[in-house]
Amino acid sequence: MDLVRIGDKLISRRKLQRAIDKILERRAAGASQQDVAAELGIDRAVVSRLETLGEVRKGHRVALVGFPVENKDELEALAREAGVDFVLLLSNRERWGLLEEMSGAELFNQVLELISRLREFDTVIFIGSDMRIDWVEAVLGADKVVSVELGPSPITEDRYVSPGRIRQILDACRAQR
Repeated sequence: MDLVRIGDKLISRRKLQRAIDKILERRAAGASQQDVAAELGIDRAVVSRLETLGEVRKGHRVALVGFPVENKDELEALAREAGVDFVLLLSNRERWGLLEEMSGAELFNQVLELISRLREFDTVIFIGSDMRIDWVEAVLGADKVVSVELGPSPITEDRYVSPGRIRQILDACRAQR
């Protein structure tokens, strides 16, 4: 039956289903929870809770981290286009600039914060030297890290990273979603 009585209210399952479909369509199209709620005259929390009720799993979260990268702007644009959740790419100059401007304690805290943040991702694409890759895999887990080796450590100058290679990796990550 399409109608359900709850106390003194008569509820239409069909009307409810249409409203849910509209909420999900608008959210999938990129509308904010607040905008959808305003359109339908409901609280934003209703939209949020509806999404939570139907959630099967969260999307596959991907981070892209690397240094020293010569074509970082190109890779950042590629990552944005692909919907990468977190990007931290540094040139050699930027890498050394960070080291010089921070105290040892600040740097240590920053590294711990970055490690903590990267643990939240399903896949971390890491671009760096052989030694840095070994460290990142040891800390985050080799099963979580997809590495792009720039050569043996130490690397003292920026290295070009093939956007095609990064796109390949991102496509493979997307296929896992």
